[in-house]
Amino acid sequence: MIERLSLNSLKFFYYVAIEGSVTIAAERLYVTQSAVSRQIKNLEDLLNVALFERKNKSLVLTAEGKVLLDCCQNVFNQLDHCVISIKQQKYKNNNLILSCEPTISMKWLIPRMVQFNELNLGFGITLLTGGGPLDFQNQEIDIAIRRNDFAWGEHIYSTKIIDEFMFLVNSNQQGSSNLLLSTSRPKFKNYLAKQYPVISKLNTIELDHFYLCIEACLSGLGQTIASGFMIEHELDHDFFQVEQCLHFDDSAYYLLASSSIEEDHRKVIFRDWLINEMQQTQKNLLNKFGFISKQQELVAE
Repeated sequence: MIERLSLNSLKFFYYVAIEGSVTIAAERLYVTQSAVSRQIKNLEDLLNVALFERKNKSLVLTAEGKVLLDCCQNVFNQLDHCVISIKQQKYKNNNLILSCEPTISMKWLIPRMVQFNELNLGFGITLLTGGGPLDFQNQEIDIAIRRNDFAWGEHIYSTKIIDEFMFLVNSNQQGSSNLLLSTSRPKFKNYLAKQYPVISKLNTIELDHFYLCIEACLSGLGQTIASGFMIEHELDHDFFQVEQCLHFDDSAYYLLASSSIEEDHRKVIFRDWLINEMQQTQKNLLNKFGFISKQQELVAE
């Protein structure tokens, strides 16, 4: 009988069984209702049993249908594990290609790459710098670190890594009337004007990238606002004086991928490592300067 049994029919039966509706099953499978009904009819004819009965406008499994559903769940779970295993074999010993914003790459990620490689996880990281929208296939990227300041689309899988935290800093004790801002975040000025009006009244000098703002601040050209991840080294060595810690609501870093991260063990390992490292950086810097994170604020409330 197995040679006459259609895997497609079993798949259609499975979705009707778990949804209790031909209509919903058809929507999930992107086929017509008649196609689903036809597959169910073919399966019932082959097995010579009724798999469903209609009660109060819903489809309910018969005793035979329940037996078949249990079987399908076991088979499909095994197929899922098999597909994931095959993909992991493909990825084994291959580098993970990561795209990350330039300043975060230079100032935070690259200094940690030696430490990551020393873990001997069986794969390395190939780092590409870039920001904004992604084309995973054409750019040959596996994963990307991005802030949620643009719409990446519903087809992209995303995992939140950590909330953004930013400092207003100066390289000297006297302060400055100049504020160095990066043009890479165009909504920055409007947000400052709304949430931090005193800061927004400073004389603004705009530069193309955060790393230019950081270097200009180190040279004494003015104050700047930068992510704690971008100025960790300068803060650890007291090159900057912290004037204020700024919390940006709903601003966070995400790990993006074109498919589920769980399907690739390399992505899972890197995600967990990244979350741990970024959380530790944030905790250390906020504690050093006597600030608390947004999560701690929520707990305190």
